[in-house]
Amino acid sequence: MNTPVVKTALLDTFGRFHNYLRISLTEKCNLRCVYCMPEKGVDLTPKQHLLTTPEITRLASIFISVGVDKIRLTGGEPTIRKDINDVVEQIGNLPGLKSLAITTNGIVLSRHLEHFKKNNLDTLNISLDTLRPERFVLFTRRQGYNQVMKSIDYSLELGYKPKINCVVMNGKNDDELLDFVRFTENREVNVRFIEYMPFDDNKWSANKLVPYRQIIKNIEAEFGPIVRKDDHFTEVAKNFTIDGFKGSVSFITSMTDSFCSGCNRTRIMADGNYKVCLFGNTEVSLRDYLRQGATDQEMVEVISSAIKNKKKAHAGMDILHTLPNRPMIKIGG
Repeated sequence: MNTPVVKTALLDTFGRFHNYLRISLTEKCNLRCVYCMPEKGVDLTPKQHLLTTPEITRLASIFISVGVDKIRLTGGEPTIRKDINDVVEQIGNLPGLKSLAITTNGIVLSRHLEHFKKNNLDTLNISLDTLRPERFVLFTRRQGYNQVMKSIDYSLELGYKPKINCVVMNGKNDDELLDFVRFTENREVNVRFIEYMPFDDNKWSANKLVPYRQIIKNIEAEFGPIVRKDDHFTEVAKNFTIDGFKGSVSFITSMTDSFCSGCNRTRIMADGNYKVCLFGNTEVSLRDYLRQGATDQEMVEVISSAIKNKKKAHAGMDILHTLPNRPMIKIGG
């Protein structure tokens, strides 16, 4: 493999090095969250057009060979993939990978946790937008609150410090923000408040957005000052501690204070399309190149070309909701 290409393959024209790869394992989910799954559902990609496990592992290995050292498995819901344990075992033991993470709704996570732990999956992000069982059904259109809480508790027993992803929606769950903060008082969890973002058919509007600065103001009015951590410039979250609390709180501020300048992540979707920006609508089919017999070096060149075309920043929230994009369920969380 050509050494100069290897050293710069993941470097875009703005000096950002993309060492963090997200891989969606499935478009299917066992929940129907209102901000992720369109009410009418989605047209699923035929099975023969989805990446196979050997293809996923090969792509992961190629990306690692040119500098990726963190991979996150997403969906849909990754834990409902029939061979999820095989995927974790194969990727988690690839030489050169420093961190393997997963984003999950937690419904069936508990049954996989011991296997994940044994195979170097070190980071859990569990989606939970309410601490009220009756409201959970309204948000997800399914039962499952108790299973999610069981997964959180069991992950703590196994030594994980799970991140709880909470999408904040004005008039829907913003009255629970302080409850989520209290949830961190005696648990080593990190609650991540995520600003509501526009995707196809999720009925986004600016009125549903709760700016992170308003959330901070509400938290400090109840708990006193929160202290910002010394975050790395590529960190997407703004991370804070609260005096005397075991856990912490964070804010994902894609809408009101984007973090494009330090972006170091790209993503492969379940159908093998490669997306260099969550909000960009340009995609390259890595699956097609694989199945046409491309060598590893040729794959690196395809990947590098896509990254070189990455824009400096995504559009503002006043424009984003007008642009075509996939539903979040088909992009990968």
